[in-house]
Amino acid sequence: MFWVNGASQASVDPSDRGLAYGDGLFATMRTGAEGILFFNAHQARLTAGAARLGFQWQMSEALQQQLHALAIEYPHHCIKLIVSRGVGGRGYTPPETVNPTEIVSVHAIPSHYAKWQQAGICLKTSSIRLGLQPLLAGMKHLNRLEQVLIKSHPLPQGFDDWLVNDIEDNVIESSMANVFFIKGNRVITPSLAQCGVAGVMREQVMIALLEQNMNIECLPVGAERLIEFDSAFITNSVLGIVDVLAIDSLKFSRAPITAQLRQTLSLTL
Repeated sequence: MFWVNGASQASVDPSDRGLAYGDGLFATMRTGAEGILFFNAHQARLTAGAARLGFQWQMSEALQQQLHALAIEYPHHCIKLIVSRGVGGRGYTPPETVNPTEIVSVHAIPSHYAKWQQAGICLKTSSIRLGLQPLLAGMKHLNRLEQVLIKSHPLPQGFDDWLVNDIEDNVIESSMANVFFIKGNRVITPSLAQCGVAGVMREQVMIALLEQNMNIECLPVGAERLIEFDSAFITNSVLGIVDVLAIDSLKFSRAPITAQLRQTLSLTL
């Protein structure tokens, strides 16, 4: 189910800059019994991302109402919102006047995510590394070709997702989620100053940890440091929080904090 600028029968202009250049952003938002989880955080990140790309965008009242209505109609689903700069400009040069395109779609939550929450997953380090671009780092922009290349490789048997490093061999994220590591009472998530996506769930987990007086740090994590950690978990807005049981041949124990966080943030599938 798709809606373009609020209309269910509309289509995307072939010259839309989101299609031509990946000039835009998107959010994937989980719905619950009372609406979209962490809706204000998603909205704020999209607005800030558009500003970083150089165009103004604020979610209209009509779009908010549409998203809320869809969340009530489709609880326990995923709503995807794409915001592109729209049509216009000469080649790469953006237009002076921007009319953003908004595309909304509704999707079922993958059935295996609940199993992942219960059983945990194993990650395999991808041979494809992320390039460095601080001007885009953290943003969930539309140009996701690196992730397409990563996911185009079949996972070895026994692994559930790819762990992705940057070209300097720093751990950044999984192919679709942020990653956290635990050592004693310290929780560390990789710095995303040079590349990677700063997910809304990553932000919510960091806030929750601070509220519980946990020691949470955002630091560069070299791949060689993985052996130092006791536990690991991944996060995104749809799957919530999932324990990582292994990375390559390295084993991790499940941390009690992950079950607590799922309960605190109402993330259990």
